[in-house]
Amino acid sequence: MGVSGCGKSTVGAALARRLGVPFLDGDDFHPEANVRKMAGGTPLTDADRRPWLERLGGLLEEHPGGCVLACSALKRAYRDQLRGAGPVGFVHLDGDPVLLRGRLARRARDGGHFMPPELLDSQLAELESPAGKEGVIRCDFGHTSDSIVSAILASLGAHERDDAPD
Repeated sequence: MGVSGCGKSTVGAALARRLGVPFLDGDDFHPEANVRKMAGGTPLTDADRRPWLERLGGLLEEHPGGCVLACSALKRAYRDQLRGAGPVGFVHLDGDPVLLRGRLARRARDGGHFMPPELLDSQLAELESPAGKEGVIRCDFGHTSDSIVSAILASLGAHERDDAPD
């Protein structure tokens, strides 16, 4: 979880590979109206996010054996809604907003995402940090994705599956 540009998709996919579980990118499940709204530079409201979070909760329920879901989950209420789908832990990718701005500028220049850099400030303002909460692992997104994944696995006490695909 975390704001746009923190590396949720990259870290989530790498973590899922190392755990040998499916990876789901929450951005792939936004209703088209939400994507258009964000692409147009308008922040989403709680009402906009409600059906998206319901859909993500349903996806979590469809994976009782576990999965990794990349999702902003900016507010405690959003995280609580996802927890309603079953046992859920969170990794908060957190760090320097200057680094985020650079990443988002590169991504916008390369045409790699619908979320414009201008919406970062609204996400940072909306973020209710889960720092210090039980069941939340905080990682600095300034590190490499491999080192972040290793730190997550160490925090979980998890071991990579021997049969996990590379």
